[in-house]
Amino acid sequence: MLKMSSRTPTPCAVFIMVMYGAVMATGARAQMGDAALTQRYPSKPVRVIVPYAPGGSSDIIARLFGQRLSETLGQTFVIDNRPGAGGVIGTSLLAKSIPDGYTLILQDMPHTINPAVYGKVPYDPVRDFTPITLVARAPQWLFVFPGVAAKSLSALVILAKSQPGMLKIGSAGNGSGTHLMAELLMRNAGINLTHVPYKGAGPAVTATVGGEMNAVFTSMPAAVSFVQTGRLRPVGVTTTKRQPSHPEVPTFEESGVPNMVIHHWFGVLAPAGLPKSTLSTLHDEFAGAVNQSSVVERYKSLILEPATNTPAEFRALIESDLARWSKVVKDAGIKAE
Repeated sequence: MLKMSSRTPTPCAVFIMVMYGAVMATGARAQMGDAALTQRYPSKPVRVIVPYAPGGSSDIIARLFGQRLSETLGQTFVIDNRPGAGGVIGTSLLAKSIPDGYTLILQDMPHTINPAVYGKVPYDPVRDFTPITLVARAPQWLFVFPGVAAKSLSALVILAKSQPGMLKIGSAGNGSGTHLMAELLMRNAGINLTHVPYKGAGPAVTATVGGEMNAVFTSMPAAVSFVQTGRLRPVGVTTTKRQPSHPEVPTFEESGVPNMVIHHWFGVLAPAGLPKSTLSTLHDEFAGAVNQSSVVERYKSLILEPATNTPAEFRALIESDLARWSKVVKDAGIKAE
């Protein structure tokens, strides 16, 4: 049997015992820290910011994926609508968040437009974010009022050239994506249209249906009911190939207007500095959900295209769109109202 000495420990022995205890405690804390760092993600609810009001395409997509990822990852994905300033308010909130994977944003094309239109935003659209993946794309369409004599895009260009500034094109607002598309059309087709901004895509479409506007850019879901009743005519789509839903509508390239491939994209971003392991998990989960049958079917009803890419490809897309729209804004002299 081991016997305990009854002698009083020497100061040296006391020092050694204290140091030994400190080392053991430090080791225990280190192990606890390592365990916390390697804790499976996610271990608590995840917030997904939508920088727009409820009910729009971004909100619908975010809720669709929030439900799917809540099921696959076992944690609730909470949708947090933060509208304002064309998406700048919600995006600013994400930029200031901790890069731990528990705050994300369902972002879209205005992320690459706002910095040029507003002149300055409280974040860097590339440096302050970690791109995860695209989740959807929406082709854009040019619609004309049926009373316009031109029955095709090429005929519309000819008509516009013969009557400079006489044809009017509506948009969702000054500096909006549909405004920039109109400016890009004028530059690439060599025509002059009169731009009329409205407070949203809905009023611009309604004005075109009523004949106040001759043309308008928008997505097919915003116009499909008017197309079906013959109150709007689609004359061009901003894709590389004709769309299965309306194969009779040619692309801009087919109609002689180059450099008009435009997709209103939707994707997921996190704050800059997201750990690689968390980025990998989120990329795989979001990209995997895009191909699930329930998501594909919902996309069909919304006339959206499933789309995914790598974080590097997503970053490259953001950078190229920033350059493209900055040039359009500069050339057209567009400023936020």
